[in-house]
Amino acid sequence: MLPRLIGNSGRVSEHAVDTGDQVDVDGYTPDPHRWRFLGVSMVVGFMSLLDVSIVNVALPSMQKGLHTEAGTIQWVVSGYALAFGLTLVAGGRLGDAFGRRRMMLIGLVAFVATSAAVGFAPSATAVVVARLAQGASAGLLTPQNSGLIQQLFRGNERGRAFGVFGLTVSVSSATGPVLGGLILALAGQENGWRYLFLINVPIGLVALFFVARMVPGRRADAGDARIDLVGAVLIGALVITVLYPVVSVESDRYAALFLLGLAPLLGWAFVRWERRTVAAGRPPLLDVSLLRRVRGYAGGLLIGTLYFTGFTGMLLVISYYAQTSLGFGPLRAGLLIAPFAVGSAVSAPFAGRVVGQVGRVLTVMALSVMLVGVALVAGVLPGREGTGLWAVAVPILFFTGLGGGAVVSPNLTLTLADVPPRMGGAAGGAIQTGQRLGSSIGAALLMTVYSVVSGHGSSGQALRLAFGVAFVVLAAATAMAIRDWRGSRR
Repeated sequence: MLPRLIGNSGRVSEHAVDTGDQVDVDGYTPDPHRWRFLGVSMVVGFMSLLDVSIVNVALPSMQKGLHTEAGTIQWVVSGYALAFGLTLVAGGRLGDAFGRRRMMLIGLVAFVATSAAVGFAPSATAVVVARLAQGASAGLLTPQNSGLIQQLFRGNERGRAFGVFGLTVSVSSATGPVLGGLILALAGQENGWRYLFLINVPIGLVALFFVARMVPGRRADAGDARIDLVGAVLIGALVITVLYPVVSVESDRYAALFLLGLAPLLGWAFVRWERRTVAAGRPPLLDVSLLRRVRGYAGGLLIGTLYFTGFTGMLLVISYYAQTSLGFGPLRAGLLIAPFAVGSAVSAPFAGRVVGQVGRVLTVMALSVMLVGVALVAGVLPGREGTGLWAVAVPILFFTGLGGGAVVSPNLTLTLADVPPRMGGAAGGAIQTGQRLGSSIGAALLMTVYSVVSGHGSSGQALRLAFGVAFVVLAAATAMAIRDWRGSRR
């Protein structure tokens, strides 16, 4: 019987094999060390993604230690996200063209150096500049993970590999505040924030050794190595016009609105240029025909973006609420959202194993669980303190985390299932760019709602309304998943 591979909409195609030790009909031979390669790349991915959220609980101590304004310190978070999103698609395409190992080594060296630069920075300006460079280097690293999975795994094993990747994404996002709070508690408030970045140096140096020894180099069939520089500039400008207004709307409202108005024009220019590049026989930065020809890719891209918009802002609001309204320190605030990370850690690997049999309906079910959890948090959490708060928050956030962990890895698996491996890095980079855009927009949106409402009313009411916004965003992601699922059934 011919082996089968689950397609990205839950349908079965018969052009590739479930991995084993035999060559499949496409000439694919599984590497016997593929799981070791994946383990090394996940360590690197965890380190770069952790730096997105680990500083959230450290902003007050950074402001105090550097003797600067809150607006300047906010760029420590926003600048990293901006530079991260700016380089993801280009980083993925560079990995497709020149090999995962080479780009991981370049990105990792830059990440270690910039982490040290942040840790030893003498001023707030130096910190922000170093964080921009650190974010750009992370953008070179992260898309190599999904590209490596596309290259090394097929069939149901690819789903399990993406399950590991989804676990890495979920746990790194949710445990960042916990680890940040723990480091601050041990190292002190004044300069303890520096160790949040310096810890990357020894970990990164060890990872460099294993990447150089274990991650495979450029494949012989990688194709044309030319890079679409015009496309890279256009998509970089597009990311700036979307992300910069989000992080600067309070300080520079008119410039933010002007840039936001340019986004549709730049998006149109990017699509037009990429189509011309393909028509001319040159390698594109991102083949936009994937959005049209590969069933489920466009829908999966939107689902991931909407999910991260609701998910990231939700955790940030809870952490902020705990510190400003309940008097929690950074460590206790981080521990409060730890059950979400535990739930994600439980469900992500399981979801990766079963997505090949279940398909898109798994994403629908997981998002539905999250919607119930968000509603419970909004309805039950405000007004509770002490033991009563923990008794309610722990099971609800664990339950919500079960849903969250089962969203990321199945969505990645289904979205990228039919993307050719030679485009895996760029296609995965586009998905992760959507995730970074969603994270930045969601954090700004929910925190703005919380700040405005708490300034004119109670913090409990602000928490409810912020989670109401998260509920609407996640409901939109659920509707998109239902649409994709019903389309696959037809």
